[in-house]
Amino acid sequence: MLLNPKTQTYDYLDPASKELMLKTIAFFENKGKQKLKADDHERVWNYDFVEFVKNEKAFATLMTPAGYGAADSRWDTFRICAFNEILGFYGLAYWYTWQVSMLGLGPIWMSGNEAVKHKTAQLLQDGAVFAFGLSEKEHGADLYSSEMTLTPEGHNKYIADGSKYYIGNANEAALVSTFGKMSDSGDYVFFVVDSKHENFDCVQNVCNSQNYVAEYALHDYPITEADILSRGRDAWDASLNTINVCKYNLGWASIGMCTHAYYESITHAAHRRLFDHTVTDFPHIKQLFTDAYTRLVAMKLFALRAADYMRSASANDRRYLLYNPLVKMKVTTQGEEVINLLWDVIAAKGFEKDMFFEMAARDIRALPKLEGTVHVNMALVVKFMPNYFFFPAEFPEIPQRSDPANDAFLFNQGLTKGLGKIQFHDYALAYDSVDLPNVHVFKEQIALFKQMLFTARPTEEQIQDIDFLLNLGELFSLVAYGQLIIENAKIYGVDDDILDQIFDFMVRDFSKFALQVYSKTSSTEQQMALCLQMIKKPAVNVERFERVWMNDAYALKDAYEMNL
Repeated sequence: MLLNPKTQTYDYLDPASKELMLKTIAFFENKGKQKLKADDHERVWNYDFVEFVKNEKAFATLMTPAGYGAADSRWDTFRICAFNEILGFYGLAYWYTWQVSMLGLGPIWMSGNEAVKHKTAQLLQDGAVFAFGLSEKEHGADLYSSEMTLTPEGHNKYIADGSKYYIGNANEAALVSTFGKMSDSGDYVFFVVDSKHENFDCVQNVCNSQNYVAEYALHDYPITEADILSRGRDAWDASLNTINVCKYNLGWASIGMCTHAYYESITHAAHRRLFDHTVTDFPHIKQLFTDAYTRLVAMKLFALRAADYMRSASANDRRYLLYNPLVKMKVTTQGEEVINLLWDVIAAKGFEKDMFFEMAARDIRALPKLEGTVHVNMALVVKFMPNYFFFPAEFPEIPQRSDPANDAFLFNQGLTKGLGKIQFHDYALAYDSVDLPNVHVFKEQIALFKQMLFTARPTEEQIQDIDFLLNLGELFSLVAYGQLIIENAKIYGVDDDILDQIFDFMVRDFSKFALQVYSKTSSTEQQMALCLQMIKKPAVNVERFERVWMNDAYALKDAYEMNL
């Protein structure tokens, strides 16, 4: 399941996509770890990577919807996953340039401005990067409070004034999709500006980082009707729908970074002797690595399956609006957990300047905090809980979506409201399709949680208490997380031992969050009693654990090392 750049062939992709992925790996391996780390330490913006992107037309191929670019250009989420994973594997700075370009492109491809779309397609062919001017220093991503203004001057001309903060790529972006308000009406508006224009002031990089995360200001920047992408409700929806698409990438950055860090860690530990034992002989080390490995496999299984729902989405099937936030929220926080587990093994080694791990340990923290915090996304996810548990609907089974198709619906998602009306298929279909001890324990926990929601439902005061709801959301998230993992384990032929070991940690995690709900000040006696019943021990199987350890987790020692 895990990417190994030295052995991955990408034979599952079409020839042109396969060639692009292999060339991307070759770029990084030829650059080598020493130069990769030196650029990180010296905070060198990745001009070499952008030059590679230009020469290979990588962004143009992957981020130009069909009909606007070359024949092989399409918005194909399946192959986008592969590129995401590669960039995450070699470092957040490279993934970030790609991510914020995608964010900047979202409002353009979602607009009705065909002239800007065709201009953008040509800029992509020319190797340009893009930026997404949404957040502001005093308001973050609170769109209601945006202070960027567009003032009409007559004759379809306008003047833009204001500043944006925390905007990646704004140092070099050919177009920056900028969100603001009309000064006269207060209506929302999206328009594009050029970072090289004399009225565009790139004030500073607000981060001490290899990434360029800009503060920029527009001073009497001239705008014409030709530069406007969308207005009013359309502009509002474009901002949120762009984030719906792009927040999904965050999970893949975590998957890539954790995979590289895992190879480094298991190889180091397997060759280190302490107290006359190899480090990997100690029982607690085996547990740490096996947990890290199974959590990482689960992250990838979930993210891949979420892509199937995203690619199959329609106006009548919006289940992706639950699964995408979970990729952003759950996969990225699981990435933090994987790094924590590995760091507990390699200890001081994780600080060394020559280790990829040093970068991963620092950067893995960023991903849960981008494109809406974990708390913001959890508040979104909780809206789906009633229909998910109590009002399932029938949908055709979603297959693996590896076909080379253009995911056109992503740029025509429609209104960003009515989330509480979205329905889901019965999660029990997945859970009842496998007969494994830890899945059975997990199903008991789900049944108790559902009983609590029905018979000891949150009070009005608890509903207003975001802290209480966030902890309920953690339990709900685990149910949806496990559902898609089971669905995808069948598609990818994951061994029963691995799936049961995944649910070993899922049972433990459910127990942990049940205890947190129990411990909340406002928890009622009935809620507390049910939470205590949810705390369960995983089904113990020493032989299964040893098989997963030896055949999977430990077997990756010496499997990969980046070229120096």
